[in-house]
Amino acid sequence: MDNTWRAFPEKHPVKLWDGTPGFDAAFGQDEPTVTPYLVGNGSGAVIVFPGGGYQMKALHEAEPIALALNARGFSAFVLDYRVKPYAYPAPQQDAARAVRHVRVHAAEYGVKPDKLAVLGFSAGGHLAASAGVFWDRGNRMNADPVERASSRPDAMILCYPVIQLFGALHHGGSAKNLLGEQAGDGGLRRALSPNLHVTGETSPAFLWHTAEDDAVPVANSIIMFEALRKHGVHAEMHIFPQGRHGLGLAEGDVAVSQWVDLCSEFLKGLGFQA
Repeated sequence: MDNTWRAFPEKHPVKLWDGTPGFDAAFGQDEPTVTPYLVGNGSGAVIVFPGGGYQMKALHEAEPIALALNARGFSAFVLDYRVKPYAYPAPQQDAARAVRHVRVHAAEYGVKPDKLAVLGFSAGGHLAASAGVFWDRGNRMNADPVERASSRPDAMILCYPVIQLFGALHHGGSAKNLLGEQAGDGGLRRALSPNLHVTGETSPAFLWHTAEDDAVPVANSIIMFEALRKHGVHAEMHIFPQGRHGLGLAEGDVAVSQWVDLCSEFLKGLGFQA
């Protein structure tokens, strides 16, 4: 079975641009979209970034996550972002645009414009961390109202995230796929490692990982958490002793599956629900 997720047409995905910058139809991918999963209660919203090493997007880290968030009273969106053969900065552009888009159209979606979170798994966790660290306030001179909005998420949820793109901790496939022809640029690898660029204005964060993860070492979450705490950023981390990489909702694992409810309480604490 193909585990690659793409936006389902019957779910009415919304294109992020009217003409995506740098889009190449020859790559065989759709233009980036967000697919809304709305609960209509005026809650905050969570934009989900499935993982897949910047090469694909995993099915079990897409719609099932949005539905689990819906069940806990949060509206959600799943981002269909560009992956290999696209390289940096395309995925980061898509993530920032998704935050701006939902913020500008918050009234139409029935969500809080100042309570928008990003949630990512593995390489999608790197993308979510990038959104929470490398955001901007928008370009007020731009003719496009979406580009005038801030791309800063109000929270980031990092699930067994790829964080460092160099050294012993890095996930080789994610780094190579994201950087493409620039994969040998050590300076760029450091420039795109979110833990090295945390500031006091970085988004509050919820992190979880398993100690047994042998694909993306748990130290990725630990160094990110330490960077957040060093700069006084509100952060919560959970490390579960057992479990492989890529668990998603971790259904069937009583211990690890707690992360969804723990995350829900974290968001409530930030005012994502009335």
